[in-house]
Amino acid sequence: MVVNCKQVWQEISNYLEDDVDPSLRVAMEAHFRECDRCRSVLEGTRNVIQLYGDERMIDAPLGFSHRLQRRLEENIQPSRRSFLGWMVAAAATVLVAGSFELARSSVFSRPEQRSEHAQPGTGVPPDMMVVVSSDGKIFHASGCPFIHDKAHVRTIAAREALKEGYAPCTRCMKKYLLAELNSSSLPA
Repeated sequence: MVVNCKQVWQEISNYLEDDVDPSLRVAMEAHFRECDRCRSVLEGTRNVIQLYGDERMIDAPLGFSHRLQRRLEENIQPSRRSFLGWMVAAAATVLVAGSFELARSSVFSRPEQRSEHAQPGTGVPPDMMVVVSSDGKIFHASGCPFIHDKAHVRTIAAREALKEGYAPCTRCMKKYLLAELNSSSLPA
């Protein structure tokens, strides 16, 4: 029986463990005598097996891998690419945080309503003078019969009432609110 290098390499572990047919063993030994490369592979494999099987091999000292990692990181030059990556990440963070802050700002958000069911009256003229009660949630036109707590009312501009979270009275401000509804429901 004759074997080639590829067959020898496939069976070298079995050869070293005495787990091959006697005829294959004889053919492999003949090949090792003639082929320097396969003989080197055999000797190298034997050495690796002996090293791993040797009980005298020592473990790396405690903390060795951490110290090695630290030294490797110290010797690595910081690349420009990683700096740019961090800069892009920082810019994106600032942009996202700025967007959230801008969205929360009073320029883009409506004031919090005093009543959770109230809708802001955007159709009411902002310079119109209205009446509010300090404990109330609604602003009224002067003379509205539905003003509560008439003893504690004050007169302010509708703009200010809206900023303070008051909602328009749906009875006395009906014409402004209906005008708003009609203009928003028109097809574009």
